[in-house]
Amino acid sequence: MDVDGEVDRGQNPRIMERDSDASKVNIAQPSWFSPKKLLFVFCVVNLINYIDRGAIASNGINGSRGSCSSSGTCSAGSGIQGDFNLSNFEDGVLSSAFMVGLLVASPIFASVAKSVNPFRLIGIGLSIWTLAVIGCGLSFDFWSITFCRMFVGVGEASFVSLAAPFIDDNAPRDQKSAWLAMFYMCIPTGYALGYVYGGLVGSVLPWRAAFWGEAIIMLPFAVLGFVIKPLHLKGFAPDDAGKTRTDNLNALPTGDGFSSVMKDLKLLLGDKVYVTNILGYIAYNFVLGAYSYWGPKAGYNIYKMENADMIFGGITVICGIVGTLSGGVVLDFMDATISNAFKLLSVSTFIGALFCFVAFCFKSMYAFLALFAVGELLVFATQGPVNFIVLHCVKPSLRPLAMAMSTVSIHIFGDVPSSPLVGVLQDYVNNWRVTSLVLTFVLFPAAAIWCIGIFLNSVDRYNEDSEPDAVTRESTIAPLLEEA
Repeated sequence: MDVDGEVDRGQNPRIMERDSDASKVNIAQPSWFSPKKLLFVFCVVNLINYIDRGAIASNGINGSRGSCSSSGTCSAGSGIQGDFNLSNFEDGVLSSAFMVGLLVASPIFASVAKSVNPFRLIGIGLSIWTLAVIGCGLSFDFWSITFCRMFVGVGEASFVSLAAPFIDDNAPRDQKSAWLAMFYMCIPTGYALGYVYGGLVGSVLPWRAAFWGEAIIMLPFAVLGFVIKPLHLKGFAPDDAGKTRTDNLNALPTGDGFSSVMKDLKLLLGDKVYVTNILGYIAYNFVLGAYSYWGPKAGYNIYKMENADMIFGGITVICGIVGTLSGGVVLDFMDATISNAFKLLSVSTFIGALFCFVAFCFKSMYAFLALFAVGELLVFATQGPVNFIVLHCVKPSLRPLAMAMSTVSIHIFGDVPSSPLVGVLQDYVNNWRVTSLVLTFVLFPAAAIWCIGIFLNSVDRYNEDSEPDAVTRESTIAPLLEEA
């Protein structure tokens, strides 16, 4: 058996897969909802998710509290911070409040996916997200908007757990990493567009309008999750294969379901490849999370940048698109294996960290922007490879939970504490250059952890059946999607 879990019978696995898929075309009519359309829809939804986060971060640079001078002259605040008179700590909490909902809901959605069609769960999650964002626009104080931000995390939980496995199922065999890179490219792009979107809307309309605009854009995709035919996910039995599947949207995890989740979590925590990958990802996300929130403010204070959010947004869009796509394409070119993914992660992160660190040492803004752009380009190349490892180091039925726990871990131990901690560090040292250098240094341990993964015994479990009725490419059941 090779690393892909396929039995070598002297035949080309790619030819066997093509022949198998070709024979299944006669079993089921192809769907109009092709793999490329699925990828497009998921990319747009991911983009909207991160535009929302970028818009909140934009409030951090553009919003301000009201203030009064010694002479008694007072000026009104601006943005969310001004309207609700938030401290810097409370303002930072808003960027992380969604994590509470994400933490609680992600394992639940991953567990319910065994009894409810995963695509329907995405529809439910996006509906919750849409309602929660509308609630943000209607909020009246710090606690009301924080509560709504928590439910934004609940809505996002189903999507982050299930979207990547769907994409990995339907991507061409030799382009899986590139397709994942296209999906994760929307993270930096969405965040950067969120800076711009939040700044533009906030300059001409009340900040509440930004949330309502997001809800209007997301609504059609939430509806799509309910109106199209339910789609199947590899590693889970199809709806018509027996009583193990249902479209009952009221299904909730039972005691046995909780026990099953605990058992699956134990398997994940015992997987050295998975744990090593996530530890590196946590350190990486600690830096990227603080960059995304405090970067514009640091740039403004160190280099006196005008329109710092626009500048950082532009750099992040370009470097995010090029870097993330390049990482996926390079991994596919190298031959997408777990070991090669770790090699790419460690080398790209280490060199990218060097460029970013040196960039903050320069006093010239132009030298900083040039070096920082190269560093971000290399750092963003990790998105495809790191998620390729998450999906391929576990059995198919564990992929939703693996994605859920990956997302929860990198947020709860990464970008959630990093924004407030960097704020505390800056309050202590009162020097944005020193604060930025200390933060950037954390990328080096991330590269070291991923380097360890190169030497671990890794097996690609993508084709390793884990459920008696699991859907596989070699089964007699029609694949998830077919090209028209």
